[in-house]
Amino acid sequence: LSPGEMLAILSWLSFYGDNYEAVGKLVGRFYDENGAPTEALRQAEAAIEEALKFKAESEQRKQQFPPCNSEWSSAKGSRFWCSRQSGGVNRDWAGVPRKLYHPGSRGSHCVCVRTTGPPWGQPASGQHGNRGDLDNPHLEEYDGCHPLAQQCVLT
Repeated sequence: LSPGEMLAILSWLSFYGDNYEAVGKLVGRFYDENGAPTEALRQAEAAIEEALKFKAESEQRKQQFPPCNSEWSSAKGSRFWCSRQSGGVNRDWAGVPRKLYHPGSRGSHCVCVRTTGPPWGQPASGQHGNRGDLDNPHLEEYDGCHPLAQQCVLT
Protein backbone atom coordinates (compact mmCIF):
# COMPACT_ATOMS: atom_id res chain seq x y z
CA LEU A 1 0.00 0.00 0.00
CA SER A 2 1.08 3.59 -0.56
CA PRO A 3 2.18 5.84 2.33
CA GLY A 4 -1.14 7.73 2.03
CA GLU A 5 -3.11 4.49 2.27
CA MET A 6 -1.11 3.43 5.33
CA LEU A 7 -1.91 6.78 6.98
CA ALA A 8 -5.61 6.23 6.18
CA ILE A 9 -5.41 2.87 7.97
CA LEU A 10 -3.73 4.55 10.94
CA SER A 11 -6.54 7.13 11.03
CA TRP A 12 -9.12 4.34 10.92
CA LEU A 13 -7.34 2.49 13.77
CA SER A 14 -7.22 5.68 15.85
CA PHE A 15 -10.93 6.28 15.30
CA TYR A 16 -11.85 2.77 16.43
CA GLY A 17 -9.40 2.88 19.33
CA ASP A 18 -10.92 6.16 20.54
CA ASN A 19 -14.58 5.20 20.08
CA TYR A 20 -14.81 1.49 20.83
CA GLU A 21 -13.66 -0.80 23.60
CA ALA A 22 -11.27 -3.54 22.52
CA VAL A 23 -12.70 -7.00 23.18
CA GLY A 24 -9.96 -9.20 21.76
CA LYS A 25 -7.80 -9.98 18.76
CA LEU A 26 -8.79 -11.85 15.64
CA VAL A 27 -6.57 -14.82 14.85
CA GLY A 28 -5.31 -14.57 11.28
CA ARG A 29 -2.93 -12.45 9.26
CA PHE A 30 -1.95 -10.05 12.05
CA TYR A 31 -2.31 -12.10 15.27
CA ASP A 32 -1.54 -15.73 16.03
CA GLU A 33 -3.62 -18.09 18.18
CA ASN A 34 -1.99 -16.65 21.35
CA GLY A 35 -2.83 -13.06 20.41
CA ALA A 36 0.81 -12.31 19.60
CA PRO A 37 1.63 -10.06 16.63
CA THR A 38 2.67 -11.80 13.42
CA GLU A 39 5.41 -10.74 11.03
CA ALA A 40 2.72 -9.22 8.78
CA LEU A 41 1.64 -6.89 11.62
CA ARG A 42 5.25 -5.88 12.29
CA GLN A 43 5.68 -5.09 8.60
CA ALA A 44 2.47 -3.05 8.56
CA GLU A 45 3.59 -1.10 11.65
CA ALA A 46 6.97 -0.44 10.01
CA ALA A 47 5.19 0.79 6.86
CA ILE A 48 3.06 3.14 8.98
CA GLU A 49 6.22 4.51 10.64
CA GLU A 50 7.72 5.12 7.19
CA ALA A 51 4.51 6.84 6.09
CA LEU A 52 4.61 9.12 9.16
CA LYS A 53 8.23 9.97 8.41
CA PHE A 54 7.35 10.69 4.76
CA LYS A 55 4.48 12.95 5.88
CA ALA A 56 6.77 14.89 8.25
CA GLU A 57 9.35 15.34 5.47
CA SER A 58 6.61 16.53 3.11
CA GLU A 59 5.45 19.09 5.67
CA GLN A 60 9.02 20.32 6.10
CA ARG A 61 9.40 20.67 2.30
CA LYS A 62 6.12 22.61 2.17
CA GLN A 63 7.48 25.04 4.78
CA GLN A 64 10.68 25.49 2.76
CA PHE A 65 8.96 25.62 -0.64
CA PRO A 66 5.27 26.56 -0.25
CA PRO A 67 3.11 26.00 -3.34
CA CYS A 68 2.46 29.05 -5.54
CA ASN A 69 -0.94 30.58 -6.04
CA SER A 70 -2.06 29.99 -9.61
CA GLU A 71 -4.84 30.74 -12.04
CA TRP A 72 -5.50 30.06 -15.70
CA SER A 73 -7.79 31.58 -18.28
CA SER A 74 -8.00 31.12 -22.03
CA ALA A 75 -7.70 34.88 -22.47
CA LYS A 76 -4.68 35.50 -20.23
CA GLY A 77 -2.94 32.12 -19.94
CA SER A 78 -1.33 30.96 -16.70
CA ARG A 79 -0.40 33.21 -13.80
CA PHE A 80 1.67 32.11 -10.82
CA TRP A 81 2.32 34.34 -7.83
CA CYS A 82 3.62 34.24 -4.30
CA SER A 83 2.29 35.90 -1.16
CA ARG A 84 2.92 35.54 2.55
CA GLN A 85 0.09 32.97 2.72
CA SER A 86 0.39 31.14 -0.62
CA GLY A 87 0.07 27.40 -0.44
CA GLY A 88 -1.69 27.78 2.91
CA VAL A 89 1.68 28.37 4.61
CA ASN A 90 1.79 31.54 6.71
CA ARG A 91 5.26 33.05 6.81
CA ASP A 92 7.11 36.39 7.02
CA TRP A 93 8.29 36.32 3.37
CA ALA A 94 6.48 36.13 0.02
CA GLY A 95 9.15 34.66 -2.24
CA VAL A 96 9.35 34.26 -6.00
CA PRO A 97 7.83 31.55 -8.25
CA ARG A 98 10.11 28.73 -9.39
CA LYS A 99 9.69 25.28 -10.91
CA LEU A 100 10.64 22.59 -8.37
CA TYR A 101 11.81 19.23 -9.68
CA HIS A 102 11.90 16.16 -7.41
CA PRO A 103 14.72 13.69 -8.10
CA GLY A 104 13.36 10.54 -9.68
CA SER A 105 10.06 12.04 -10.79
CA ARG A 106 9.01 13.66 -14.02
CA GLY A 107 7.65 17.14 -14.26
CA SER A 108 7.71 20.04 -11.87
CA HIS A 109 5.37 22.18 -9.84
CA CYS A 110 5.39 25.84 -8.87
CA VAL A 111 6.76 26.77 -5.46
CA CYS A 112 7.59 30.02 -3.70
CA VAL A 113 11.27 30.48 -2.92
CA ARG A 114 12.87 32.73 -0.31
CA THR A 115 15.20 35.31 -1.88
CA THR A 116 17.10 36.55 1.18
CA GLY A 117 18.91 35.14 4.17
CA PRO A 118 20.72 31.82 4.42
CA PRO A 119 19.51 28.68 2.62
CA TRP A 120 16.93 26.59 4.50
CA GLY A 121 18.39 24.86 7.56
CA GLN A 122 21.70 26.72 7.48
CA PRO A 123 22.77 29.24 10.08
CA ALA A 124 23.31 32.84 9.09
CA SER A 125 26.87 33.40 7.88
CA GLY A 126 28.68 35.44 5.26
CA GLN A 127 29.22 32.35 3.11
CA HIS A 128 25.70 32.03 1.69
CA GLY A 129 25.48 35.34 -0.18
CA ASN A 130 22.07 36.33 1.29
CA ARG A 131 20.13 34.56 -1.53
CA GLY A 132 17.77 32.39 0.47
CA ASP A 133 17.08 29.16 -1.44
CA LEU A 134 17.52 30.62 -4.94
CA ASP A 135 20.61 28.47 -5.57
CA ASN A 136 18.89 25.16 -4.79
CA PRO A 137 19.81 22.82 -7.68
CA HIS A 138 16.24 21.43 -7.92
CA LEU A 139 14.81 24.83 -8.86
CA GLU A 140 14.40 26.44 -12.27
CA GLU A 141 13.26 29.92 -13.24
CA TYR A 142 10.22 30.35 -15.46
CA ASP A 143 11.15 31.44 -18.99
CA GLY A 144 10.18 35.03 -19.69
CA CYS A 145 9.82 36.00 -16.02
CA HIS A 146 12.09 38.38 -14.15
CA PRO A 147 14.17 36.37 -11.64
CA LEU A 148 12.90 38.41 -8.67
CA ALA A 149 9.28 38.98 -9.76
CA GLN A 150 6.68 37.80 -7.24
CA GLN A 151 4.33 36.95 -10.11
CA CYS A 152 4.80 35.30 -13.48
CA VAL A 153 2.40 35.27 -16.43
CA LEU A 154 2.82 32.60 -19.12
CA THR A 155 0.80 33.00 -22.31
